[in-house]
Amino acid sequence: MVNKRRKQPLSPTVAKLIEYLYVVIGAALIALAFNVLLLPNHVASGGVSGISTIINYLTGWNPAFIQWAFNIPLFLAGLFFLGYQFGLKTFVGTMLLPLFVYLTQGLEPWTNEPLVAALFGGVLVGMGLGIVFRGKASTGGTDVAAQILHKYSHLTLGICVALIDGFVVISAMFVFDIESGLYALIGLFATSKTIDLVQVGLNQSKTVFIISENQEAIRQAILFKIDRGITRLSAKGGYTEDEKQILLCVITQSEFSRLKEVIKEIDPDAFVVVMSASEVMGEGFSS
Repeated sequence: MVNKRRKQPLSPTVAKLIEYLYVVIGAALIALAFNVLLLPNHVASGGVSGISTIINYLTGWNPAFIQWAFNIPLFLAGLFFLGYQFGLKTFVGTMLLPLFVYLTQGLEPWTNEPLVAALFGGVLVGMGLGIVFRGKASTGGTDVAAQILHKYSHLTLGICVALIDGFVVISAMFVFDIESGLYALIGLFATSKTIDLVQVGLNQSKTVFIISENQEAIRQAILFKIDRGITRLSAKGGYTEDEKQILLCVITQSEFSRLKEVIKEIDPDAFVVVMSASEVMGEGFSS
């Protein structure tokens, strides 16, 4: 019988470098999509990128500088209102995206068809954002504003994001035309679906079962760091017949990487089972 060698975990330094590499690659993909697909076809599909598309059309100002002008104050606001959630990697993403937009601004457009630009631009942006999320970071921008609004209102984070992106899309309808706004909606839809695919496959949510000797610390972390509900299930060990408790929680795609990180920090030996949830209904999830 051949003994299989156990896969050795990456050192913390290598793991961090890989996460930063994810941020760099993701930001570069988003910038590429912006300059060769979205900007030349006036597809303002939400976020600071969409705002810069509109302002560039009205004033002729460089989109990269517009994005820096929005991203830096929003990042500082995030530090003030949201604290620890905004670390160095998010700052890197916030600064790198406009930089890559500046460096790729001379590239020729890939298409002059707005529908094609909206679809493939949305897919490419979604790929970039999904990769950045896998690096446990973000590109800042209006996501920060949405999180601040979420914290100080009774609205869900999804609704806050939709409100801000919706405002950008409606603005595009007034500045360009209704058709451009509809193309922007197509781009937003393509982006959101591609993020799901990059993050956790076809399913948006995951059901997670956790058995750990440090159960209380993990429960507190899920409740207050990830802001998700959790359920205790009674169980009995099949071999020892000892009474145990299992933690059960359901998380969204954007929380998946953070949950794994939290569990590893508290108890690297925790037994964790993750299953796809094809449909989740209830508070905090769309029906």
